[in-house]
Amino acid sequence: MFNLIFLFLNLGGGEVFLIVLVVLMLFGQDKLPGLAKGLGKGLREINDAKNQIQNEIQRSTSGIREDIEKHTSAMQNEIDKAGQSVKQQVNNVSQIISEQEKTIGETTKE
Repeated sequence: MFNLIFLFLNLGGGEVFLIVLVVLMLFGQDKLPGLAKGLGKGLREINDAKNQIQNEIQRSTSGIREDIEKHTSAMQNEIDKAGQSVKQQVNNVSQIISEQEKTIGETTKE
């Protein structure tokens, strides 16, 4: 994880050492563990809040998702029925044309 951060920020080992040294000088050796603990706690609270928001959004949209899936399924069934009806009509017309061709062929032979 830290490698990705250092790579993203394009930081080398010397630069990281300098940053750590400055932080130690600003906050002191005694306050650094408390600072790290507070930073970790803050990050954990942010992640928890993010997860709660995501869960709330998923719960609130689950009913909508089910309704959309139900309507989509109903529409697909109607489309399938219409397609079958059109296919049947095309087959009927094709059969009528074939019968008419036979009739025309028989009348032209005579």
